[in-house]
Amino acid sequence: MLSAAHPPDDTRVVRKEGAALAAAGWTVAHVAPSRVAVPPAVAGVSLRPYRGDRRRIARLPGLLRLALRSGAAVLHASEPDAWFVALLAARFSGARVVLDVHEHYPSRLDGRVPGWLRPLVRGAIRLACRAAAAGADAIVVAKDGLAEDFGAAERIVAVRNYAAMPNIAPRRHGPGALRLLHLGALGASRGALLLPDILALSPAGTVLTLLGRFTDGSEAAFLARARERGVQERITLTGWMPAEAALAETARHDIGLVLFQPGVENHRLALPHKLFDCMAAGLPVIAPAFATEVATVVRGAGCGLLADVADAGAVAAAVTALAQPERRAALGAAGRAAVAGDFGWEGEARKLVDLYGRLAPPRRG
Repeated sequence: MLSAAHPPDDTRVVRKEGAALAAAGWTVAHVAPSRVAVPPAVAGVSLRPYRGDRRRIARLPGLLRLALRSGAAVLHASEPDAWFVALLAARFSGARVVLDVHEHYPSRLDGRVPGWLRPLVRGAIRLACRAAAAGADAIVVAKDGLAEDFGAAERIVAVRNYAAMPNIAPRRHGPGALRLLHLGALGASRGALLLPDILALSPAGTVLTLLGRFTDGSEAAFLARARERGVQERITLTGWMPAEAALAETARHDIGLVLFQPGVENHRLALPHKLFDCMAAGLPVIAPAFATEVATVVRGAGCGLLADVADAGAVAAAVTALAQPERRAALGAAGRAAVAGDFGWEGEARKLVDLYGRLAPPRRG
């Protein structure tokens, strides 16, 4: 498994996909950039870090060397630059190549180019995606809406980014002040600058935890808005936590917030880990009505409320609607049951294992 940007113990790449393949009999290693020490293995997957330059493009020669030396029967690549590294390495090694598609890449540069140029840029990226797909043995897509950019329907397998049930006790909902949680990366495009207003408009005594870090430089604006609204004392910023600790912290809250803002195609198609983490921890979620993938899960599971997340008042109204512990408990239980059933990782893992069984059956014995 090759990554140019994902961390060595990434949840999808290692703890879901890699772990599923290792459990089914393959020897799996994840080659990924890291500037800190990592354990030798996680969930049955060997971690092979390389020192990643801060510039992604400068990492690629090192990633290529490691791919060529790996002796792998299959190279499973998780970002566009890693796709082309895998395709080049496979020309010399004879390995099979799997492209793992996590995002809608044609729209990734929308925010960096003028509107009139976007169709041309999207078209160019779509051509690059199709060129990569033409050289690959299989394309794995993490959510619906991504396959059309690759034009190789017979080689596309949907392995959706659903969740494995963690070993944590679910939230026990009771009376008292509401505890809101935003899990994961923070920024203006993820609703961070609306959070102080949401908190100020929510029921008296409501508190908010931000479990993650700001990634777009908007933290100062967020803190200024919190002081202006007089809610800074009701906000806790924890920074990043290891996955197990983050899940345990999640289960200490009452409501999970998913606040992707409209206008970004990857937000419309998002299927984030934090949604399923909150569901697994027994938290009802408040999520964007415009986000088709998220809305499908929330409606199908009956695990929360959909709202206009660009409107702080609408989100606060949804928080107020979840003030009764009995309602939160019912929605939280429905979400947890969905993670154990229709929206669980087990069925998706079987599809990945079946794909690898066709590409390169594991050598046993």
